[in-house]
Amino acid sequence: MKQQVRVIKTQRDYDAAIARLSALMDEEITPGSSKEAELELWALVIESYERSKVVPISPDPIEAIHFRMDQQGLKKKDLVPYFGSLSKVSEVLARKRPLSLVMIRKIHKGLDIPADILLGAAEDQDIDLSEEPRYDYAKFPWQEMLSRGYLKDFAGSVQQAKEKGEELIRGFMRGVPDQPALLRAPLNQSGSRVMDDYALRVWCVTVLKKARHQKQNLRTQYKHGSITDDWLRDLAKLSCFEQGPRLVQEYLANIGIVLVIEEHFKKTYLDGAAMLDDGMPVIALTLRHDRLDNFWFALIHELVHVQKHLNASNLFISDNLDDKSRSSKEELEADTGAREALIPSAEWDASEVKNTHSAEHVITLADRLRVHPAIVAGRVRYQTDNWRLLTGFNASVRKYFEDQLGGKAGSL
Repeated sequence: MKQQVRVIKTQRDYDAAIARLSALMDEEITPGSSKEAELELWALVIESYERSKVVPISPDPIEAIHFRMDQQGLKKKDLVPYFGSLSKVSEVLARKRPLSLVMIRKIHKGLDIPADILLGAAEDQDIDLSEEPRYDYAKFPWQEMLSRGYLKDFAGSVQQAKEKGEELIRGFMRGVPDQPALLRAPLNQSGSRVMDDYALRVWCVTVLKKARHQKQNLRTQYKHGSITDDWLRDLAKLSCFEQGPRLVQEYLANIGIVLVIEEHFKKTYLDGAAMLDDGMPVIALTLRHDRLDNFWFALIHELVHVQKHLNASNLFISDNLDDKSRSSKEELEADTGAREALIPSAEWDASEVKNTHSAEHVITLADRLRVHPAIVAGRVRYQTDNWRLLTGFNASVRKYFEDQLGGKAGSL
């Protein structure tokens, strides 16, 4: 009696299908008959079900290397170019040392072992071994990254970090989905000092991770035009409060901007940066100069960049405010905007402190503008280029952000 062939879903269906297939195989079936067609269909659905229940065996990369050595008559010493040293060859083949991506790339090219077999040993499976590595991983600031705790699951030395560089950087950047376009954007630099691109990119990734962690605190989505000159002047008035720097984060969150505090890396010479992350403005300050006047100037400088210069084709602007050669239209506008928000030019020109440089007149102008006296003192020092003046008004700002420095305030 002919049975209707159905997809097998349960063990009971499978047992019944096997029974029917056995019965058909015991019969003498005429070629081309309906029973022959039924037998073939049962064989197909049974095979499909069995494949779905059998866990495929993943080829082992170490076994594949041993196999290729046997095929080509290779000795351990012949593998040194792929592993780096004879001791590493022995450790890898004895499964005492994992394959690194550097090794995997060389083995794939030199021994022609398929990528899918070798990448079974790697955490990331989406690597194209035929392409050159994206970075020179030895150039990343490994010592600083380790000392700051950026590689929390890695306990090795700087040299070991360099050897596992590609894996570690891929893991570090994994917290920034899809490698956002701003990390591929040209880095704005000027001056005689050459900025370390590798250190800057690590800093950017860290800032983005923190920004995305803080995104939950935003009160609204940023809309272009939210930053006005009056809004900036009101922001500057927060400086006269004891907790003014901490109040800034909430003030910016009210219009959809994230403020991140992250120390600079050596050879980045950064005071701050402005960036767009999927439409969300991010202001990042390094507190490289631990002075209240520098904090407020750098903050408003970056906010002017958000106000006037950031867009889809200009996603990232970094700033070294000590660089005297800054002369672009954008930098001049940001400098002017920051100075006007803190001390309007008309007020400065009419003030006595401009000429006397006295502490009394610093306080008088600060009270009139409702800003911290350190801002006025900083303006005097800048205008006279005498940084020894009015040092009694210097005030630290790091104390307000100790909970956010060194990779804190966000999962890295």
